[in-house]
Amino acid sequence: MTLKALIFDVDGTLAETEEAHREAFNQIFAKWDLGWNWSVADYTILLKTTGGKERMRAHQETLPAGERRLTDDEIAKLHVEKTAAYAAILAAGKLELRPGVADLVASARARGLKLAVATTTNTPNVEALCQCCWGKPALEVFDFVAAGDMVKQKKPAADVFLLALEQLGLPADACIAFEDSRNGVMSALGAKLRVLVTPSAYTDADDFSDADWVIKTLEFNNLPVVLR
Repeated sequence: MTLKALIFDVDGTLAETEEAHREAFNQIFAKWDLGWNWSVADYTILLKTTGGKERMRAHQETLPAGERRLTDDEIAKLHVEKTAAYAAILAAGKLELRPGVADLVASARARGLKLAVATTTNTPNVEALCQCCWGKPALEVFDFVAAGDMVKQKKPAADVFLLALEQLGLPADACIAFEDSRNGVMSALGAKLRVLVTPSAYTDADDFSDADWVIKTLEFNNLPVVLR
């Protein structure tokens, strides 16, 4: 079937966001006086768990007996503050799109392709990135946004890509998914999508053998013929 839409993951795919996320988490951990501070090595492991609240729960499971543990309500409250801290980091202009992303989005628009987001992150984080990198609301950059706060199960479950396909009103074989992680690839494949991977700084050791394409960046010369 003719290509009609591109569906993008956000964190690590559109931009190398994970250091901004890690910085935001650590800011709020310090504010709450938790004694938590996630290193790059810590966060690399924690990213195998999708979702910020879920990562905090996973981290708690590793704590020695007797250390403070947050309730689900506290985790939810802390995550709201972390989202605001992340937005402030991006509002300061501390993020750029990965190479080729802006040109690919612009050329897709020029070809009349639809554009969607399918991400584990929440809607405010998508808005923060689009304002930072495009200077526009998300729905002026993309036709639809399917986010982690809109589905029951996060990646590697297929829910968010299935929602994106529903929003687009298109079958999977008319679309290509763009991902940077193993969890994302499994999610897209679960929705029967073709998947193009551009590994990010935190995911370059993942297994991408199931993806249709694996390329270093989304710059024109790296793209498969179907996207040129």
